[in-house]
Formats: sequence, structure tokens, C-alpha cells
Amino acid sequence: MKIQKLISKLEKHHKKKLDLSLSRTFNLLKKLGNPQEKLKNIVTVVGTNSKASMCYSLKSILNQAGYKCNLYTSPHLLSYTERFIFNNNEIDEENLINLLEDTERVLGDDNATLFEILTCAFIKYAENFKDNINIIEAGLFHQFDSTNVFKENLMTLIGVIHNDHFQWLENKSIDGVIIEKTAKLLNSNIFVNKQVNSEIRNKIEKSLEKNTSNKFFFGKDFDITNSENGLIRYQDHLGEMVLPEPNLLGNHQLYNISTSIAASRKIFNIKNNDIIYGIQNISLKGRLEEIKSGKLKMIAGNNRLIVDGGHNISASLSIAHWIKNQNQEVNLIVGMMKDKEHIEFIKSFRNIVNSITLIDIPNQDGAISKENFEIKLDELKLHIKKSQSIESAIKSLSKNENTIIVCLGSLYLVGEILKLN
Repeated sequence: MKIQKLISKLEKHHKKKLDLSLSRTFNLLKKLGNPQEKLKNIVTVVGTNSKASMCYSLKSILNQAGYKCNLYTSPHLLSYTERFIFNNNEIDEENLINLLEDTERVLGDDNATLFEILTCAFIKYAENFKDNINIIEAGLFHQFDSTNVFKENLMTLIGVIHNDHFQWLENKSIDGVIIEKTAKLLNSNIFVNKQVNSEIRNKIEKSLEKNTSNKFFFGKDFDITNSENGLIRYQDHLGEMVLPEPNLLGNHQLYNISTSIAASRKIFNIKNNDIIYGIQNISLKGRLEEIKSGKLKMIAGNNRLIVDGGHNISASLSIAHWIKNQNQEVNLIVGMMKDKEHIEFIKSFRNIVNSITLIDIPNQDGAISKENFEIKLDELKLHIKKSQSIESAIKSLSKNENTIIVCLGSLYLVGEILKLN
């Protein structure tokens, strides 16, 4: 509760939760002694989806090869400490509280959003391990995001770019999203993940024309495919590798991991064995994560229980593709925030799942109610059920045998599920 009280206090330093500008960030960084100018080995990670997967897969590969990493990601599932990894380890709560309190004292009466304060605090603390590889995930877009404060980096990883967060854009289209995510990327090395379609990939390539980085695109400069006997085949200009399946579910994760493999081979010259062991030890919560024990698993009975924080169209397409490849009946439990593309998200699951149960996300004022969610979905003519809670929704599906229960629609929902479990 102490850290949550501190977060509530920090939120009062700016009247808006989001305010796309870099002036407040640079002001705070200056007060902190411009730590962004002292860090080396910066890896920038941008995109609509797949950012976390690329971050954690790259970290796992680098750790296996003996590199130490600092890692900044958002949002978190259970604790703010998840966002702050230094020297390969998650910060403990007491140290994070001290760090944030010190950062607030330096800020004084000046304005800054919560995310700006968190970002600056991470960068300042990373000075203690400045020779580590600093993997930094952008928050909203990139151009005016508080992570975009470095003058040089080793490379940028670009994840899946798709329609999301239009409410923050003047150009409310995929073109506007691409501009925000790519216009201010540094000139170094850029690795581009597989995209939803060739049109988006071409738009990204065109947007990067004036960027003088060395550019590497999935499908052109590196590739990954399923092989036989549970193996996968990776290939780039350095040669071909046959790899075991990673410890993440879903073919889309192969594309994410392949982007990290390409970067690790090209920039860090990582050896094959380190890549093999690295991809088998990726620690990533809330992305097609199977819950194998705990309170909610007991309620689910003889059914698999999967959670995924995907909340936009491209995420729903990836999850739907995974569902199509399962040989078991799949039932969805869905809770989402108000500002998402609810209809398009659910459309991805038409005719491939047995049932859809809507629930409210606990403790989230910004979530859409199950009643309003059902009204919005009326045009899809689906058989929709509603449930009063996470537990009751899972219990209503527990009478089934050998099915898959997938809870999805929001990272906030996944966080609540993991807490309950």
C-alpha cells in the first residue's frame, strides 16, 4: 500500500495522465544531472504490439551470453517494481520507493506526468550500472514519449505497428501511428518485426527512407519458420539455425523472437548455443501465459487456463491464429477498457470459439462495463454471456472437460487474475 500511496502522490504533479511533450522530461533530467547523456548501450524498442516480447527475449539471449542488462517496460501486471530491472534483477519495493521519493524531491513543484517521473527515475538509477545493456521500451508512440531522450543508441527494434490510440493523434490513421513511432528514431541499426500485412510494412519502410540506419526487415533480411519434430528454422545473412521451440505460446512469438535473434547476432555476435538456451528461458508474464496452479486453476478444473493482455486489433489477430491451431474447444472471458476497438477486437474470434463471457475489470474506472460491452457487440449477432466476477466466469466454464479457457482483453484484467490466483 505504501508504494500505491506514493504513486497517487506522484500523479498529482500533472493534471493530465498523458501529455505528449518532452519539455517536462528534459527539465527533470536536467535537475537530475542529465543521466541520459551518461548511459551507453541503449536499445530502443517501439511498436503497437510485441514490444515486451522482444525486450524479454533479447534480454534472455544477452543474459545467456554473459551480458548484464537494465530493462524498462510498461505497464506492469502486479507491481511497479516489474518495470524496473537493473543488473538483470527486478528492483525491490523499498529501493523503488526510495528512488521515486528522491526523484520527486528533485522535481520539486515542477510539472511532470507519472510516466515521465518513472522514466527519469529509471534513467537516473541506471547510472549505477551504466555499462550494462539498457533495453528501453517506449510508452505511447515514441516521438514525444519520455523515453525518447537519447542522442545515440546501439539499435532500435520495431515491433508490430497497427491501429491503436487514435484519440491522441491528429492524423487518426495507420499513417499517423507509423509517423509517431518512426519519425524520430535515431540513426544506428533498425530491426523491423513481421507486420500484419505488406501494406503496413511498405509504409514503415517508406517512413524510414530518410533514416540512415542499417535496416533489417523480417522476411527480407531474416526469417523464421516452423520445422518438423517441434523444431523451428531461423535464417539470416549469417546462416541458418535449427532451434527448439521457445517457452512462449503462439506463432506470433516466433516472429518477435526472430527479431531479437537477428539483433543479437548482428549487433552482439551472439553464438548459436546462447541463442538456443536463451529462447528456452524467456520470462514473460501475461502473454498467452498458462496458469498451471493456484486458486483459479483449481476452479478451472480439468481445463487449461490461459491469460493474455492483448487489447487491440493486431493482438486479437495473433491470439485468434493461436486458437485456430488448437485441437480443443476454446471459451473466452473478456474484459476491456473503454477506449479500445471493442467490436473489431471481438470480430477476430467469430466462428472459432465456443463462447464469449463478458466481465467487468475489477478496480478500473476506465473499464467498459459488461452491460455496455454487450450492447456494443449487438451488431455482431453473437451469443454473449455475462458474469459477475472473474471467479464466477471461470466456474461457469469449469463443468467442461479438456477445454481451454482464455482470459483476455486487457493487461489490467490479467493483473487482477494473477492477484486472485
